[in-house]
Amino acid sequence: MSVRLVVVSHSGKIAEGAVELAAQMAPDVLILPAGGADDGRIGTSLEKVMAALEQAAGDGSDGVVVLTDLGSAVMTAESALEFAADPESVLLADAPLVEGLVAAAVAAQAGADARAVKEAAEAVYRPPAAPEGPARGHHQPPDATADFEIVNQAGMHARPAAKIAGGLSGMDVDVSINGADGASMTELMMLGAPKGTVLHVQASGPDAAKAMRYLGGLIESGFGEP
Repeated sequence: MSVRLVVVSHSGKIAEGAVELAAQMAPDVLILPAGGADDGRIGTSLEKVMAALEQAAGDGSDGVVVLTDLGSAVMTAESALEFAADPESVLLADAPLVEGLVAAAVAAQAGADARAVKEAAEAVYRPPAAPEGPARGHHQPPDATADFEIVNQAGMHARPAAKIAGGLSGMDVDVSINGADGASMTELMMLGAPKGTVLHVQASGPDAAKAMRYLGGLIESGFGEP
């Protein structure tokens, strides 16, 4: 049982390429492309989206999360929902297509439910909340800190960044890694951290200890890579 993903794009090639990329991070997650018009040209197809939703909602589904590219793709996805057998089980994510899809796929691979998968996709560009009230401007020490050395040969590239961001998305925690937002795949990739880099991690929130255990195991195992 797992959450399935549907990618709605104006381009069939973009949809298929995004699915191919995300599948590298989440080999056990069903990710379906629904790109291009019916005649293969640029555009969206209600029939293609409906077919993808029907397939995604089949046996073994724990819900479906849909990611789209441009505005009319959202409209097409919303129209397709009107014909879905169980529209309540389908969630539309407001997220950048490629980065959001990768984060969602990693979260689904980790066993997150549909709402958490949607939130993982949307978290990739969500700004951190500003402090409120008297605490504004007052520095609070993190609940947990640790240093971990990158041991995989390729360093911090797309897959490790996606695993970090996707795993943290389902936790109630704010994480900083060498100054980058641990929930942002883009910021983590921009660190350009090669093998041997020491990652200084700071975590705050109820799940700080859980996040540290997750990150420690992930980084010290080389993200499952050589």
